[in-house]
Amino acid sequence: MTVLPRRGAAVLGSPIAHSLSPVLHRAAYDALGLNEWTYSAVECDETALGETLRRLEGDGLAGVSLTMPLKRAVLPMLARSDRLVADVGAANTVVFGGRPGEWWGANTDVPGLVTALRGGGVRSAPEKVCVLGGGATATSALAALRELGAGAAVVVARRPAAVAELLAAAERLGVVVDALPWADAAGVVGAADLVVSTTPSGATDELAGELSRVRAGGVLFDVVYAPWPTALAARWSELGGSVIGGLELLVEQAALQVRLMTGEEPPVDAMRAAGLAALEVSD
Repeated sequence: MTVLPRRGAAVLGSPIAHSLSPVLHRAAYDALGLNEWTYSAVECDETALGETLRRLEGDGLAGVSLTMPLKRAVLPMLARSDRLVADVGAANTVVFGGRPGEWWGANTDVPGLVTALRGGGVRSAPEKVCVLGGGATATSALAALRELGAGAAVVVARRPAAVAELLAAAERLGVVVDALPWADAAGVVGAADLVVSTTPSGATDELAGELSRVRAGGVLFDVVYAPWPTALAARWSELGGSVIGGLELLVEQAALQVRLMTGEEPPVDAMRAAGLAALEVSD
């Protein structure tokens, strides 16, 4: 029996219609001359994940990207995974290609965060680091900060229940975490050398209004890419701080997914240009 080569991928999540991932991956395929490759956005929640993965694998896709709320839900379905998936407890990439149902999981969020931070001038972790949020991306942020040399961080989350899995991952990562309630956010953020905000769009709007100062030389990395700038990013800039936007993370982690799924070197500049063009159109 002839096995046809796998072509194309998809991004799964809920909600997913807003995702910029199709724009980035299609731009990569175009630049690489992969004319038969496709990339679509598929609405999918936790209950439908296994069935959806089996269907897409059967359709001949090379793999999928995962966003909220699927990065942790997929873990029991993976036959194997990279070290970061085990450390962080989250996978944002599933690669098909072995026997049916034997899926490989990867985490490209962590190296994507590291590359984006370094590109924004953060070559090593500063003394006072704060992470906003307690979900899978916040955990990946801790792993990225570890790669940059951080041994400790303050985590401020809106939902205390969400922090339990993050604290378990922090212990695996060897990062000491001081978990604080959201009511303390303004004071912690204003005193931090580096803030990584992993919360959804709109979640930090009120915090932005409470912020009266930022630390000299302070850097904010806000993972939101649309609408941009967020209220927090705008306020941070107004107070004299430096800002790294979420598009950089989206591009860098997507580029690594392109490499995993196609075996080709990702055209990062073409992907970034496509993302910027799409965001300008949507403004």
